[in-house]
Amino acid sequence: MRSYWRGLALALTAVGLCLAQGTTAQAGCVGLNGTADGVNKATAVARSQNALAVAIQEYKAAKRISSVSISAMRPNPQPYWRTSVSPDLYQKPDVVTRQSYTLCWSGVISPTVCSSGARVCW
Repeated sequence: MRSYWRGLALALTAVGLCLAQGTTAQAGCVGLNGTADGVNKATAVARSQNALAVAIQEYKAAKRISSVSISAMRPNPQPYWRTSVSPDLYQKPDVVTRQSYTLCWSGVISPTVCSSGARVCW
């Protein structure tokens, strides 16, 4: 009888550990970004931050997450017409807020293109 209780206790402990690990495995973070262009830097920044906000809302809806924490994260540039952005094309300074990091560069067709990035954790 004693070994029965010991086996039951070990089984319940194992189940408890599996449940605890499953909870922490579901929590995590992801980097999201939004890119947009504009006739000037202010317009491109506003549009890219709006695109980022839309990406965050779509991600929350797709994953069925109601509450997230958002912090600024430097994005990789997402150029429309180039494969990369050379250092001389960046328009400084970068725009950093509590919830987004925006970098801009001179575009091929548009005067300014910006990418905004954020780290979203749940």
